[in-house]
Amino acid sequence: MGDGRKTVLMIAGEASGDALGSELIEAMQAEPGGDLIDFIGAGGPKMATAGQHAELDLTQHAVVGIWEVLKNYGKFRQLFRQLLDLATRREPDAIVLIDYPGFNLRFAGAIRNYQSSGGAFRDWQPKIICYVSPQLWAWREGRVHAIARDIDLMLSIFPFEKEWYAERVPEFPVEFVGHPLVDRFPLAKPDGKSVPLDPDLFTEEPTVLLLPGSRRREIDKHLPVMLEAAVIFSEKIKTHLRMVLPSNEMLELARRHIPTDIKIDLQVGGLAKALGQASLAIASSGTITMECAWFRVPTVVLYKTSPLTHALGRTLVKVPYLAMPNLLAGEELFPEFIQSAANADNLAEASLRLLRDRSERTRILDGLELVAAQLGESGAASRAARAVLDTLNFK
Repeated sequence: MGDGRKTVLMIAGEASGDALGSELIEAMQAEPGGDLIDFIGAGGPKMATAGQHAELDLTQHAVVGIWEVLKNYGKFRQLFRQLLDLATRREPDAIVLIDYPGFNLRFAGAIRNYQSSGGAFRDWQPKIICYVSPQLWAWREGRVHAIARDIDLMLSIFPFEKEWYAERVPEFPVEFVGHPLVDRFPLAKPDGKSVPLDPDLFTEEPTVLLLPGSRRREIDKHLPVMLEAAVIFSEKIKTHLRMVLPSNEMLELARRHIPTDIKIDLQVGGLAKALGQASLAIASSGTITMECAWFRVPTVVLYKTSPLTHALGRTLVKVPYLAMPNLLAGEELFPEFIQSAANADNLAEASLRLLRDRSERTRILDGLELVAAQLGESGAASRAARAVLDTLNFK
C-alpha cells in the first residue's frame, strides 16, 4: 500500500484465543507503526472490540474432541474456505494463528500450498506466526517438521517449549514471550498481600468454586457430576457454592442442570475476584486450570468427553498428566479424574481432602508457587506484539 499500511490476518477459534488476540491487537496498536495496521480475519467479541474487522466469529463454533469435530466437518470446511478466500483475496502481510491448532495448522499448510501451486501471480509471501504452541510434546510429536516448514515464527507461553523445539528442529525460530496471566491478573502476584497463601484460608464456610467449562458440551458433561459431588461434601462440611460462567448463554444452560434444592451463586465473568475468594475449585481441564494455579487455589480437575475421543487420546497422549499445572510441576498438585473416574464420589472425596488436610494444602500451595515462577515476567503481549511487528519490518 502506498501509505505504508500493513494488513494482519488473525484467526482465533475459542474464547481463550479471543482474549489472547485482543491483548495482542492492543499491544501492537501501542507500538510504533501499530496505527498503520489493518486487522482482519476471524476472532470473537473481544478481538472485535480491540479493532479487528472480522469476517466471522469463529469462537461461536468452538467444539472439542475428535468425534465432535467429525460431526461438524461440513461446517468447519465451509468456514475454512471462507477464511482461505479472504486471505488469498486480501493478501495480508502477516497471518497470526492464535492457538486452535486443529484448524490453524491446516490453514497454514493451505496458505503454503497456495503459494507454491504456481499459475497465478505469486508475489505474496506472508509471514505466518503461531501464538501459543500446539502441545506437540504431549501427542503427535511428528508434526514438528511440518510446523517448521509452514510457520515462520512460534510464540511460546511456556518456557520449556523453546528447548523442546531446539532439540528437534534447531533452525526453527521460537520465542518464549511469557504467559498472559502475569499481566491479565497483576494483583495475583505473590507479594504476600494480594494472594492468600495460608492453607487455612477458609474458616467455617469455605467457598467452593465450580468451573464446568466454556462450551455447551462441557457444561452438559461436567456440571451434573460437579453438583452431585457438591451435595456429598456439603453434607460433611458446610460450604458456599459459587459458579463462574463465560457468557449469559452458558449461564442459562447451567441453570437447567441445577436442582431447586441446591443453593449456588451464579455469575457471568468476574473470575479473578471469585478465585481470590475461593478455598477450593472444581474445574474442567483446560486453560482455566492455569488460572486456578496462578491464584493459588487448590483444584480438583475433571474431564469427560466422547468415548471415541477418549479412546484415541489414550493411545496418542504421552504425558503423565492432563492439567498444565501438574505438567509444569512434574507432579500431581491438582487431583485429576477423567471419563468414568470423574464421578461424584471421587470428586467429593478429593474435595474433602483438600478442604480438611492442612499438609496436603500446604504441599499444593508450595508447588503452585514454583509453577507461577515459571510463567515469565510481565509484558507477554508487548513482547509478542514486537515480535510480530518485526516480521513486518516495523521497528
